[in-house]
Amino acid sequence: MAVKEKMFPLSKVLLLPDGRGINRGYVDIILSEDIPILCINRSLQKKRLMPFKVLYDNNETFWLRTGNWEYFLTEESINKINEKSAVKTDVWNKEIPKTEKHRDIDNNNDNSNVDSGFGNDYKTYVDMSNEEKVDVLNNDRKRLNTLISLKNKDEAVVAEALVDTTKDAALINHAVLEKAIMLGDDEAKKYTQEIVNTTNEMVKSSTQLVSEDFFSNELMSTLVKKSNGTIVQHITRVYLNGIAFLSYYNNLVSTSSAIQKFRVSFASKYRKYYHSLLPHIPFDDVSLERVFYGGMRAVAPELCHRWAIGFLIHDIGKAAEVEYHEGESKYDRSKVVNHVKQGYISITTKTNYPMEASLMTGYHHEYYGDSTGYGYFRAYLQQYKKDNPDAKQDYCITYELEPVMDYQALAYFPAKILEIIDVYDSITDPFRVYRKPLTPLAALDMMRDEFIEKKLKIDPILFSIFDTFIREKYSRNATRSF
Repeated sequence: MAVKEKMFPLSKVLLLPDGRGINRGYVDIILSEDIPILCINRSLQKKRLMPFKVLYDNNETFWLRTGNWEYFLTEESINKINEKSAVKTDVWNKEIPKTEKHRDIDNNNDNSNVDSGFGNDYKTYVDMSNEEKVDVLNNDRKRLNTLISLKNKDEAVVAEALVDTTKDAALINHAVLEKAIMLGDDEAKKYTQEIVNTTNEMVKSSTQLVSEDFFSNELMSTLVKKSNGTIVQHITRVYLNGIAFLSYYNNLVSTSSAIQKFRVSFASKYRKYYHSLLPHIPFDDVSLERVFYGGMRAVAPELCHRWAIGFLIHDIGKAAEVEYHEGESKYDRSKVVNHVKQGYISITTKTNYPMEASLMTGYHHEYYGDSTGYGYFRAYLQQYKKDNPDAKQDYCITYELEPVMDYQALAYFPAKILEIIDVYDSITDPFRVYRKPLTPLAALDMMRDEFIEKKLKIDPILFSIFDTFIREKYSRNATRSF
């Protein structure tokens, strides 16, 4: 549900009761009238409106939870409730006292603390001309290239530059795409072409810096908090972690005996999962070569660059109303599903970004065909199977476009990486209103249980590598699980 956000003077909002509960009839009215709730985070000095139903479906007494968030109804909402209610009580008539921190929020009339999904400085990017946007991206590329040329790099400076330039690229591309979708396809591609070109060059530079591993994940996460938009924070983290993990994967399979280790442990640890995906193949014939079309291998730099663009633009078509993590009953599924479809269509038809990047956008919630997943290609696959009833997909993952587009393989390698990082980011995100974030290690345990053991959604081998990648960031004594 879209909720328009604005600032509210705290003299006109009431704190939800913190002991007596809410009159059941009032709850019914709030739900039936789609009345939003005002959420205030004291520590972050933020305000935002959220659909009451989203929070209520997750926890019917969410306002009683201890933590940084407090929950309010606006005066307008209270009046609406009273109009609809046959019985009036004083539950809503307790005006909240203004704390010093609340006064600080209340006095901020420039909306700088409101989380609008893409942040409150997004309008600055919208108001820029395309020439100004290109200048920003070119300056960002020069900033990154200067750091690349330095022999001794300051980790904090590199991390800050990576976060700042990624944020610029995400916001600029979103702003340009919003205008481009109003144009015809050919006109839109001309309109976006220079932005696409300069973004490509900036991505090459940031990919080189990340691959050199001159930043720590902890520092990066701290710097990302400078952004006040949940979607752009998510894009930034996914982009940088995606590049870092891809670099880690390449180093692993290029310089160690990891592939052989996977081959040795495949029968005991992985075969059962992949046989469930390829049931037409005899159990003993399901091998590592059946998982990876053409064999498990490192990825060429040019392909890594195209995939890095996919990490960056995978959600630039997303509306602020669609929260993370998607796919649960508390969300409007039609909107959630639509963001993937619209993102893929708009990137494919309105820009000249590489096909690999647009495919990642449309394919990063497929979850190996599980019913909780969704994606642009499911309808195509159903039609293909209808037209070719004897056709079988004989491989799980492909590094190239053609096998997945020709229905020879179930999934596209970078999209399966993006799925893992997307889920991980959503459940560790400290800025979600409706759920406490999990610690990194708790998130890994939850993902293995919910996304592999209970239902096979993410790829088991890629997740094993990701598991080690994360654990090595938090423990020097981490052991590899494959």
